Amino acid sequence: MADVQIYTQPWCPFCERAMHMLSTKGVAFREIDAPHGSAARAEARQRSGGRTSVPQIFIAGEHIGGCDDMVALDRAGTLNTLLGLA
Repeated sequence: MADVQIYTQPWCPFCERAMHMLSTKGVAFREIDAPHGSAARAEARQRSGGRTSVPQIFIAGEHIGGCDDMVALDRAGTLNTLLGLA
């Protein structure tokens, strides 16, 4: 199974949706708390090519985007392959 990292912040419905989706699939992930102004948020921005929103999701070190991007990958049928589930 692929290494999954997700940068989040408290009270973020998109973060909750993304983590729920991963949990439902049985995927272990590392949640990185990245509130505004934190070093983790700056790291997420750097790793994602400048994106400032959360969540920012990385699968096997590759940035896949945010929650909507992950949902789109799932609908396209490619997310499970990226996660190593297929």
